Amino acid sequence: MQSSPSAQPKRYFVTGIGTDVGKTIVSAILTQALSADYWKPVQAGSLEATDTMRVQSLINNPTSVFHPEAYRLALPASPHLAAAQEGIEIDLEAIQLPKTENHLIVEGAGGVMVPLNKKELVLDLISKLNLEVILVSRNYLGSINHTLTTVEVLKSRNIPVAGIIFNGTSNPSTEEFISNYTHLKVLPAVLEEEEFMPEVVEKYVQLFRNAL
Repeated sequence: MQSSPSAQPKRYFVTGIGTDVGKTIVSAILTQALSADYWKPVQAGSLEATDTMRVQSLINNPTSVFHPEAYRLALPASPHLAAAQEGIEIDLEAIQLPKTENHLIVEGAGGVMVPLNKKELVLDLISKLNLEVILVSRNYLGSINHTLTTVEVLKSRNIPVAGIIFNGTSNPSTEEFISNYTHLKVLPAVLEEEEFMPEVVEKYVQLFRNAL
C-alpha cells in the first residue's frame, strides 16, 4: 500500500552534468531512502532493461510505486532523435506528474540541455513540472565546467537546486571548488562501488534520510 506522508511530500527531479554520471543509481538510493515513488518520463533505448527496471531491482521497500514512462523509445539516442526515428514528437503537455500523495523521484534523460523535441529541452520539462533538482556530478576532466554550466543554466530559469551529489571516485579539490563557487548544499557522496546491489544501496540510505 502506498504511504501518505504527514508532511508535504518531497519531490525531486534527478538530473546530471551529462550522460552516464550515475543518475539511476542515485535515483535508486533516493527512492529507497524516502520510500518514494519513482518515475522516468522519457526512456530512450534499452527497453529490455530500462532505468525503471534497474531502480526496481535495487530497492526492497513495499511502499514505492513505479509509474510508467510517458515515452518509451527504442533508439538509444537523444530523445528528440529517438522519437523522430519512430515518427513521433515528444509533447511536453503529454508529460504530467503521476498522481500520488507519496514522495516522488523523477529521473531525467542525460543533462539539462538534452533536446526532447525541436524546440524544448529537459530544462523545459523540469520547469514545467515545477520540481526541485538534485544534481549528480562525476569527476572527470572537464567536470567542473560541466557542473558550473549546469548550475548556471538552472539558476537562469529560477529552478531550485536541493543539492549536489558527487558520484564515483572522489576528487576533494574539484568538489571543494564546486561547493565554494555554487554555494549549493552538498549531499552525501556516492562512492565507486564494485557492483551496485540492494545491500550496497541500503548502506547509503540512512545518510540520505538524514540529509534530505
